[in-house]
Amino acid sequence: MTADALSPAPPGVEVRECWDDDLRSADVLGFPGYAVPEASDESVRTALIDLRGAPAVWIDCDFRRSGGTMGAVAGVRIVRAFDRARAAGLPVAQTVSTGGARLQEGMISLLQMPRTVSAAARHAAAGLRSAAYLRSPTTGGVFASFASLADLRAAQPDATIGFGGPRVVAEVTGAYPPPSSHTAESALRHGTIDAIVPPERCWDWLAAAVGAADGYRLVPPPGRPSTPDPSPARPDPYEHLLRARGSRRPSGLEWAAWLTDSWVEIGGADPAIRAGVAALAGRRVVVITMDRFAGRTPGAPGPAAFRLAQRAVGLAGRLGLPVLTLVDTPGADPRPDSEAHGVAGEIARTLLALAELPSPSVCLVVGEGGSGGAIALAHTDRLLVLDGAAFSVIGPEAGAAVLYRDSGRAPELTRALRITPRDLLRLGVADAVLPEDAAAVRAAVAAALAHARPGSRDGRPDAATAAAVTTH
Repeated sequence: MTADALSPAPPGVEVRECWDDDLRSADVLGFPGYAVPEASDESVRTALIDLRGAPAVWIDCDFRRSGGTMGAVAGVRIVRAFDRARAAGLPVAQTVSTGGARLQEGMISLLQMPRTVSAAARHAAAGLRSAAYLRSPTTGGVFASFASLADLRAAQPDATIGFGGPRVVAEVTGAYPPPSSHTAESALRHGTIDAIVPPERCWDWLAAAVGAADGYRLVPPPGRPSTPDPSPARPDPYEHLLRARGSRRPSGLEWAAWLTDSWVEIGGADPAIRAGVAALAGRRVVVITMDRFAGRTPGAPGPAAFRLAQRAVGLAGRLGLPVLTLVDTPGADPRPDSEAHGVAGEIARTLLALAELPSPSVCLVVGEGGSGGAIALAHTDRLLVLDGAAFSVIGPEAGAAVLYRDSGRAPELTRALRITPRDLLRLGVADAVLPEDAAAVRAAVAAALAHARPGSRDGRPDAATAAAVTTH
């Protein structure tokens, strides 16, 4: 069998060894009219491949073969592929298009969902990567099992994506889903997939997603600041804060672009926080960055944004990659629907994810650090602050409204809160203050990632707290 037999001719992919080509369904139900597929026409084919010069395992589930349905043979091939990959220490690349479970195999088909999930879990527990490229359609039990557990997931443009296919939805609900539903574009908006990738770039993306090649350069949207803020520093703390909020000041996304050499997006539903598996100074790292220019309330992350951060931290921990977070937010989204969807709990779980992270972590505060929404990404082994940034227990305007019932006293409160970088350093909140020069920041961040000790993230806040307590 050649690569062409598994998927459209992928450049840069060489099939080394095909697996389990002799398996054929025994039709244990004796299902009326069921024509058991030949072994070569089974929905799933598996192989050891050379992917951009690196070995990987390929699982190819193709709708053109038996509707891409998952029965016993497909399940066995998938489980064995994951287990072989685990034994060999290899990543798994998946190409998937499927109609779901093979109805003619009944419950035997349904059992393949937990079986493949367990196999994927064993592979993941070994600290190995997986990525899935979803073609049209991708529905049902395959989508609701191993395919959705891939570390990173991309889909072809306009692909039909969903657990229940449109005909199933129509039968159950009495109406077909709207055109905006069950699409790759909808899945991307809701954070179900990480990227939309045209078919001709499928293998470029898969290679980057499993670490066999570099990703692309991160490019912020047009019209954004292209250099560090050139405006002069402000000696007054409130004026310093206003400068940190200024439209000429780059946010975390710009700094992430300047600091990294490649990027593979980890998608989320709220762009106030972005995440990616990146390369920084020759080292792979997971980057989680706030973007104060984006989001429903610009710069204010909601529950979905913090869930993305948790996912990214969890991935870094499982793969043994360091984490870099970039902070720039006036605070978490306080709107009623954000509260209703548990923003406080998501902040707590983000802090917990960082607290339990087994790999090194560094935070760089690039703009305004506002309250709990900012500290959620700052519980790291090292905390660096740009000399034009600020960090506060609360936005001074809101704080003045709370303390004085007068938001107009925000400048007065700002001075009292000691939020400037030098104040943060003196209080023991920060480890270092950095000049706003991209090359200098890049060198400092790379050094911090290299020297940070996993688990030391409690030492700094403990020491700062101890210094703030006296006995009588």
